[in-house]
Amino acid sequence: MTIKFNYIASLFLVLLLSSCTKEFLDIKPVDRLTADNFYRSESEIKAATASLYGFPWFDFNDKFFWCAGDAMAGDLYHTWDQEGQYFYFSFTEGNAHLSAAWKGLFRVVSYANSIINDMPRAAAGNVPDEVINRALGEARFIRGTAYYFLSEYWGEVPIVENSTELVTSNNLFLPKNTRSSVYEFIRRDLTYAAENLPASDEPGRATQWSAKGMLAKLYLTMAQDLKDPKSGEYFNQAKQLAGDVITNSGLSLMPKYADLFRIENNNNPESLFAFQFMEGSYALGNSRQANWARSSLITGNSEAWGGGKCVTYDFVKNVEPGDLRQPAIYMAPDDFYPEINKKNGGYRYNIVTRDPTDPNIVVEGATPLLNSLKKYVVGSADDTGGKVSTGQAAAINQYVLRLADVYLIYAEATLGSGASTADGAALNYFNAIRSRAGLSPKTSLTFADIMKERRVEFGLESLAWFDVKRFYYRDSAGALAYLNAQQRQETYQRIQGNNAPDENTMEGYTLTPATSTIVVSDADMFLPIPAAEVVANSMLAPSEPAVEYEFH
Repeated sequence: MTIKFNYIASLFLVLLLSSCTKEFLDIKPVDRLTADNFYRSESEIKAATASLYGFPWFDFNDKFFWCAGDAMAGDLYHTWDQEGQYFYFSFTEGNAHLSAAWKGLFRVVSYANSIINDMPRAAAGNVPDEVINRALGEARFIRGTAYYFLSEYWGEVPIVENSTELVTSNNLFLPKNTRSSVYEFIRRDLTYAAENLPASDEPGRATQWSAKGMLAKLYLTMAQDLKDPKSGEYFNQAKQLAGDVITNSGLSLMPKYADLFRIENNNNPESLFAFQFMEGSYALGNSRQANWARSSLITGNSEAWGGGKCVTYDFVKNVEPGDLRQPAIYMAPDDFYPEINKKNGGYRYNIVTRDPTDPNIVVEGATPLLNSLKKYVVGSADDTGGKVSTGQAAAINQYVLRLADVYLIYAEATLGSGASTADGAALNYFNAIRSRAGLSPKTSLTFADIMKERRVEFGLESLAWFDVKRFYYRDSAGALAYLNAQQRQETYQRIQGNNAPDENTMEGYTLTPATSTIVVSDADMFLPIPAAEVVANSMLAPSEPAVEYEFH
């Protein structure tokens, strides 16, 4: 990897976002910014850290996050071009979205590093130490989270702690560091954040509870390597941290699951960390709706590229009858959405929608699984009060961590390495999520129970691959068997003939088995470093060993 970081990168973002109007991202422009003449007041420091929450994450979130997080995990059916390669596990180190994600995450790291390494010196003597430490906590939380993604997708990656120092010393080529080193780096960043972030802040900013929640997830991830002698200790750490967040944060589950995914409920009491997006222009807004919406009847513009995307047959089988979460995750026949296409009385999901003036014209065709994606699909500008604009920009935040996740982290950590648990607190938190979904409670929990519940609760939130990875660390053969047994390629075909049932009924179609199989092996569980990065830095080649990082 060729490291070319600009120490005033985050200040550039201050300028970029200066015209925005979203809550703490509303910041004033400053001319001729440098690290020495900026960071001179608390407001300037907060303006700089505000730049960490949205734009830098765009390239990671735009395509890769859902291609790898949902399609690769077997939840999202999508087979087109380089995006579809994740569904088939056929991507290579030349995949464009792989490269975009790698560069995007290291961009996030560089923005955080510019604050971590440049801000304290410039701010010293101008603002209280508490303000400096809080800003460092935000930047280290962001950097630690970015490295969590890097570790779970690529495993062995370079640790970049001080971008400016590397550039000035002309040390532009770094080796891969071991996954254990990366985990320790993340642990230190998130621990610092937990100790220095406030208990509450402006909506959308990271708090100590955000950091503790992410730290609990990190410990849970490390704990699932049951051969590690510290596994039990890590399970306990995850349980204690999750319990602290649940008990002391003052946060609560949203009463209605569907309300989590409405723009007006951004930064709600269940949200612990989310990418902060806004309407406006490309790369400032969330592109998820443009990529996922079925048609322009939903978006009100031409940015609707989800006509062939749907959840897999295997995912649908995992959803219990009567689960109230289903319509908020994916649209199924006859589901009705009053918040979409409001001017025409709402949007009802039909397998096929024909032009009422000419039935020969299909406005919305059948998807391969007769459903369409709903989560993060919010409607048109008219439906949202102008919160959706062209340029693939919707003002809906992208969850990374919410309280329901911490509830299930607690349950999984309580189970630990055991076969099952009937622990009262774990069941209470687990069943609170099922209760919101309208499902009956469990009286004991297994690892499979938790994984199944997580799969639905966080369906299409791009978190599924991380669950698969923890399963893999715990039981590699079991995780591979899970992936290889998925009916991810089954699709529906229209029944032909004059007596065929109506095209808008499930009975009008027949399920067709896959003609080939997708085989997932150990080699697929960590992604290849992009080819261009390896060409630029041979130390990133697969044959090159990772080294332990020297912590100072």
